[in-house]
Parts: sequence; structure tokens; C-alpha cells
Amino acid sequence: MARKPPTNPRKNASQERSRATVDALIEATARILVREGFEKTSTNRIAEIAGVSVGSLYQYFPSKEALVAAVIDRHHEEIMGIVRTTLCEVMDMPIEKAVRRLVTVAIDAHRINPELHRVLAEQIPRAGKLDVEAFNREVHTLVRAYLDSRRKEMRKIDLDIAAFVCVSAIEAIAHNTVLNQAAMLAEKTVRTLVDETTRMVVGFLKPSA
Repeated sequence: MARKPPTNPRKNASQERSRATVDALIEATARILVREGFEKTSTNRIAEIAGVSVGSLYQYFPSKEALVAAVIDRHHEEIMGIVRTTLCEVMDMPIEKAVRRLVTVAIDAHRINPELHRVLAEQIPRAGKLDVEAFNREVHTLVRAYLDSRRKEMRKIDLDIAAFVCVSAIEAIAHNTVLNQAAMLAEKTVRTLVDETTRMVVGFLKPSA
């Protein structure tokens, strides 16, 4: 069995100059992935675009897979920043209004740099072991806390199951909206997706009429 390339950074960038180098390397990796794809991405090419030496690159990252992992982590953290803020905003909202807001923000967050999102969706399995699950666990915990505060509006259902179904449904639709053709990103289509996804999730959570 072929050994997987290392995906953890060699060292953390603590000084301002070091952080600037790491930022340049990660941004260069993202640009090359979008323009040229994973196969044509190399440490030499990344160093060239970032304007640093290959030796400097290897001080921080042991492989191109480690750089792809860093791009994925940064992209996920950007999305999570939006999701965290939204979940704080909806804590006092009734279920239907909160779900609509969450669906809207999930789709909008996935549309941040959609070209990069598509490439990363393809490259995650090739980049080695990544802690993508940490983001999923955090979202699950936050959504469960919201549902716990709205028990009186919900039908009787296990909160962990409810949170899992809600997060999985919203994430899958938001993710696949971006992975589909550009026509799926038309504003009218997005509004319809928000309406239908909201109806589906609220129908799952609320008692039958």
C-alpha cells in the first residue's frame, strides 16, 4: 500500500513575517488548484507563485498535500465563521424563521469562492487525513443546542437524531448547489431551493397538523 504524504504543517508561523509567508503559500496553492488542478500543482509551482524559495516552503509544509490540507482548513474556517455567527443570531427565533435563515446562510457560505469549493470537494480524499469532522461536530453541537431550546415547538424526537438530519440535509443541499452547474447559482433558483429546503426541514421538526 502506498504511503500517504504528510498533511500536517512542519511548524507554526508565530512571527509576522512567517505568517505572511504561510499566507502567501496557501493563497498560491488555492489559485493553482483552481486554474490548473491537483495534478499540475507542485511545490515548485506553489513557491514560484508565492514568491518564495522552495526551501522556505519546506520549512513550513512537507508536501503539496499539506498545503492543500491548509487550503481546505482555511476555507472551512471561513465558512464556519459565518455559520457560528448565524447560529448565535437565530437562537431566539422560532423554528421556521431560524431554519430559513440557516438554509440561506449555508448556501451563501458555500458560494464563497465556488470554483475553489468545487476543486476542494474533489481533492479532500487525495489530501490525506483531514479533520473535517471537527467542523461537522461543532455544527451538530450548535444546532442541537438550538433545537433543545425549542422543544415545545417540535414533535417528540431524539435531539441528536434531529440535529443530524437537519445538518445533513441543509449541508448536502448547500454543498450540491455549488457543485452543480452555474445555472443552479441563479438567484431565482437559490430562492426556490431555500423555500423548499425550509419546508422540508420544518416539516420534519414540527408536529403533524
